[in-house]
Amino acid sequence: MVHTMSLVHDDLPCMDDDDLRRGKPTCHVVYGEPIAVLTGDALLSLSFHHMARVDSYPPDIDADKHPARVVRAIGELARCIGSEGLVAGQVVDLEMTGSSETVPLDRLEYIHLHKTAALLEASVVIGAILGGGSDEQIERLRKYARSIGLLFQVVDDILDVTKSSEELGKTAGKDLASDKTTYPKLLGLEKSREFAEKLLSDAREQLLGFDQEKAAPLLHLANYIAYRQN
Repeated sequence: MVHTMSLVHDDLPCMDDDDLRRGKPTCHVVYGEPIAVLTGDALLSLSFHHMARVDSYPPDIDADKHPARVVRAIGELARCIGSEGLVAGQVVDLEMTGSSETVPLDRLEYIHLHKTAALLEASVVIGAILGGGSDEQIERLRKYARSIGLLFQVVDDILDVTKSSEELGKTAGKDLASDKTTYPKLLGLEKSREFAEKLLSDAREQLLGFDQEKAAPLLHLANYIAYRQN
């Protein structure tokens, strides 16, 4: 729900102004901008409503017995999507779009750590919190999530300049057309690919301290993000 909210709002004319998402017209194109804004608002509210309900959790996570975990998880979600996370990243992203100054690598990394990576961080860390992970395990998984979050964006930037709109299911080359700073623009295509490999390696390293069978889905996710074609 939170991810969908972020996409609906990100596509708005006042934000990235995208007409296509996953090969289909975006929410504001079909239903108008006011309904798209309200759709995102409703999804965000519904996500917190869902997390606050005891019956939302599976039997192996007894929310009645572990209320502190639930409260911590809700706080983690709020932090990752608010002024310390998604919102902060979007503000800096908008400020940099169309700017005549060259965006330094650390500023570009800040944007994506607080946007794409923040959503993945919330997903992974919330699972670790509710599952009773130790603080050390939670922080290792946080680092893993940040690595795959940046990895997703680097790969996304590479695909944007190497694939067509039909292959991507969204408007290709839009970042270049809007003079938006991307990893290929800043580093070049080959260096961007090398950076993606490093991020994949970093993500894999954070999983080494876990039971490999249990960590397998997270390893698969990292590999999928690294080698996806759209």
